[in-house]
Amino acid sequence: MSTVIRLDGSSLTRAELVAIAKQGAKIELDATQLAKVQRTADFLAEQVQRGEPIYGVTTGFGSNADKLLGAHRARDELPGGNPEKRDGTLLQELQHNLVVTHAVCVGKPLAVEVVRAMLAIRVNTLMRGHSGIRAATLQSLAELLNRDVIPVIPEKGSVGASGDLAPLSHLAIVLLGEGEAFYRGERLTGGEALRCAGLEPVRLSFKEGLALNNGTAQMLASGTLALDALEKLLATADLAAAMTLDAFAGRSSAFKQEVHALRPHPGQLQTAANLRRLLGDSTLVDIPYHLVPRFKTWLADSWSDPADQAHRFDLGWDYVPPSQRHGKEAFYARFMPFKGGKKHQPQDAYSLRCIPQVHGAVRDALAQAQRVFDIELNSVTDNPLIFPDAENATVIEDQVISAGHFHGMPLALAMSYVKAAIPVLASISERRLNKLVDPATNDGLPAFLIGNEDATDSGFMIVQYTAAALVNDLATRAHPASVYSVPTSANAEDHVSMGTNEARHVLEMVEDLGHVLALELYTAAQALEYRQDMLNAARMLAARGDWQSLAAKVSGAPKPDHESHAQFVDEVKKLMTVLAGSEEFHAGSAVRAAFAKIRESIGFMQRDRAMDQDVKRICELIANYELLAG
Repeated sequence: MSTVIRLDGSSLTRAELVAIAKQGAKIELDATQLAKVQRTADFLAEQVQRGEPIYGVTTGFGSNADKLLGAHRARDELPGGNPEKRDGTLLQELQHNLVVTHAVCVGKPLAVEVVRAMLAIRVNTLMRGHSGIRAATLQSLAELLNRDVIPVIPEKGSVGASGDLAPLSHLAIVLLGEGEAFYRGERLTGGEALRCAGLEPVRLSFKEGLALNNGTAQMLASGTLALDALEKLLATADLAAAMTLDAFAGRSSAFKQEVHALRPHPGQLQTAANLRRLLGDSTLVDIPYHLVPRFKTWLADSWSDPADQAHRFDLGWDYVPPSQRHGKEAFYARFMPFKGGKKHQPQDAYSLRCIPQVHGAVRDALAQAQRVFDIELNSVTDNPLIFPDAENATVIEDQVISAGHFHGMPLALAMSYVKAAIPVLASISERRLNKLVDPATNDGLPAFLIGNEDATDSGFMIVQYTAAALVNDLATRAHPASVYSVPTSANAEDHVSMGTNEARHVLEMVEDLGHVLALELYTAAQALEYRQDMLNAARMLAARGDWQSLAAKVSGAPKPDHESHAQFVDEVKKLMTVLAGSEEFHAGSAVRAAFAKIRESIGFMQRDRAMDQDVKRICELIANYELLAG
């Protein structure tokens, strides 16, 4: 049974809008508010009967606002009568013409989910009862959504003031039986779609055309869906970062609560806390550097025990002889003199250490946009605004007030902030991915995360290329549309927001952000498996108690007749004891769960293979937020 969401003009949430847009929820109109809607329409009709001049009702629109409508058409005065005879009054024709002449968008149709959101937004704002639309017309608009009549709205054509005039005209024109609409997935003319759904065309009354097409519905719909996606992608970005950190056997001190209490930006605090949760139970982070072997290419004589021959790698450490430890005695009292894959420096690169600061800043940009959008969802955004119960009203302008609520700048600037944040999140993800595949920076993992024992394999090399291309594309799209106003309506509308372009860009950009994060997770899973397997292979080798086998993995060992050989043997035995006594090396529990989900459909790549289906599948996992389940 479909969810039904009641709209009253004041309580619609972003989550409810997403449910309407993407999950097929239906809407119902609050009876009390619907009565208020009709009360305002009746008031407007009364004022028209009195002959009051009202913008958009008895005057033209925009630069035609100084033109008053007459009692009849000018050509009715011809001796032979009007050769262009039309049905209805001039006031009705004004509203009809406003809709049909403004439906001039171009481009591919907006996604069905965006249009469903637009319908819900338009119904909700009109439910406030300050727009002059009749209750019956508003119910007809709601029925488009409930009966799956989805207007075809080309994606481009709004300047974001006076609202989304052109796209909302494409939405409203279907109510008139014109334009086009999808009905149960089939593209039909507007009239055919109404007939199939059992609906009748509407003849618009006073101000109804202006009420239907004057507002911020497209930018608000696109932006709300983008913010919903970005919120989930931020959680995905934290997960990808945590998996990469585990794959690096990185350091967790940079995420401690007491550290972030000293710079308590909300998003930063949230990100650091989430990383601590994701890395919980990990035996890889903060591992002593001397325990981590580096990758060496597998050779036929790499492993003496037949059980080890199946490994995809050989292991190695370098020995630091006593002669090279002078002045470093305190260090080597704490750490063993074996250099494997990890450097002993106490801090990671910025793309790892600064995750809370970067991801957190993006979270704060998201939170600011969410605040703005939450207000807009339950705001009146058309013009003029009608106040039938205004106190001390002496002239009609006290009750029918022209203002600028259609101007999309609050949304546009919020989207500009988010638009700049998206490439930042993608960029730091790509930098982590690059570190994983580069043997100079991946702390002992194989180059491009492939064994390449026969020198024929490219591994994950080109995965980073694709991520780099996406990051560049996102960066070039991050220029804010809101800073470039192009006046319209013969300069009557001399400053516009371009917020619809802004929101449309952001909705498109979050998809590519998801792709970048997917590529990082794809790469991190490969790296993590190598890291865990290499460490656990070293642990099992040590557990056999054969110090000579472990010593054979150490380069730079002194000769048996050298004076420091006995010390070397003692130190190798200590390394063997520590490795053998270690519990199994593994990632944090949340990272392990995500890794297992990836491995259900994407296997480890031991040799080069076609990667296109792997990439397709990891992108699907991210797009469907499957790795965030539970």
